[in-house]
Amino acid sequence: MKYNFDEVIERKGTDSVKWDGVESRWGRNDLIPMWVADMDFRTAPFVVEALKKRLEHEVLGYTFACKEWSESIVKWLINRHGWAIRENMLTFTPGIVRGLAFAVQCFTEKGDKIMVMPPVYHPFFLVSERNERQVVFSPLVLKEGSLYIDFNRFEKDIAGCKLLILSNPHNPGGRVWTKEELHRIAEICYDKGTLVISDEIHADLTLPPYHHSTFALVSEKARMNSLVFMSPSKAFNMPGLASSYVVIENESLLNRFRTYMEASEFNEGHLFAYLSVAAAYSHGTEWLDQVIDYIQGNIDFTENFLKSNIPVIGMIRPQASYLIFLDCRKLGLKQEELNRLFVEDAHLALNDGTTFGKEGEGFMRLNVACPRSVLAQALQQLERAVSNRKICMQ
Repeated sequence: MKYNFDEVIERKGTDSVKWDGVESRWGRNDLIPMWVADMDFRTAPFVVEALKKRLEHEVLGYTFACKEWSESIVKWLINRHGWAIRENMLTFTPGIVRGLAFAVQCFTEKGDKIMVMPPVYHPFFLVSERNERQVVFSPLVLKEGSLYIDFNRFEKDIAGCKLLILSNPHNPGGRVWTKEELHRIAEICYDKGTLVISDEIHADLTLPPYHHSTFALVSEKARMNSLVFMSPSKAFNMPGLASSYVVIENESLLNRFRTYMEASEFNEGHLFAYLSVAAAYSHGTEWLDQVIDYIQGNIDFTENFLKSNIPVIGMIRPQASYLIFLDCRKLGLKQEELNRLFVEDAHLALNDGTTFGKEGEGFMRLNVACPRSVLAQALQQLERAVSNRKICMQ
């Protein structure tokens, strides 16, 4: 392997949300942080080098998007996802969540209904609620260790909704939706007059043998009734640069959204936002393939460790991303007690499953994008905590 993902990098003292934010959130600094969805690996070196090279010029004046930004996206989407787009379909957004918020403001009014499918990435419903929209929750169904859409309920719940915010692939469950599932979503939403906002930030972290299906490609109705948000920030570990983009093939929707964005200059990125994307997409294939392989190994390690040492805790095996939804329901603990087990006994900082909706009760989200030695230490601490609790209960 050309790149070293076993290297342990000290991140404390860098104003890291994941590491330096632990004390303010949990009131202690002795926890291994495995919550915020960024990696503990070095950001892809060709990205860092591109930024360093630009800094050598030593004049950081006003800039516009470099030509390589749009060209690299177009090439990446056709080569990696089989999606042939034109450069004029792209609009820069300063991060996915901000982009979703802009879409909510652009395409809906206060009081309008927006549907989400929990357990799901919490900003979907938080952004909607804070913008005074009415959130409709249409829960996913957990069966045979994976999350599925209850289409009978989906079709009823979507009625009257102006937007569906879709996590594709799904966070926190790691589900890679099939073309058939996405096609059915597209048909229902088009017929009901519901615009689909597809968050595909984890698309490039789809794990073999699964294949990501871009929502806009599954049918003509999907293509004409969707906004697809994407970014290299998760895959190449550069979320701090707040650089993402949206692809809109429907010219009417594109013009409406771009007019909204341009009115407040929300579509203007900073210097490094453009350069980093161009560098990642132009040079990232080998690095990404290797980091996916390492993440896959960490997922295997976690699954085997749980089965052998903590069988009372299960997991939804992700088909994409480095996030694992741990199923702790067999412990028989209330969510508050479960949090105490992880924090006070295991000394671990994970995301509470109920963060993603009440359907996440009994679950914890684990981030395994870290050196395997750190992951092993974390799982060993969890094993001791569960074992000690069993002894105390006997």
